[in-house]
Amino acid sequence: MIRPDRGARLALPFLLLLAACSAEPTAPDAPSADEDQQLNDAAAMLDANSVSLDNVNDGAVQ
Repeated sequence: MIRPDRGARLALPFLLLLAACSAEPTAPDAPSADEDQQLNDAAAMLDANSVSLDNVNDGAVQ
C-alpha cells in the first residue's frame, strides 16, 4: 500500500534543491548597478549625438 504523504516527503528535498540551484551568481567582473546605469547614460548620450546615414553627404554634387 502506498502512503499518501510519501509524495510530500519526496517533493520537499526536490524543491529545496531547485531553490538552491536557481540563484544565478554574479560574475566577479560584472558591472555594479551604478556602473550599469552610467553605461546606459553614456550610450544614450552617444545616441543623441549620432548622425543618421541619411544626413551623410559623400561629397558628390547633385
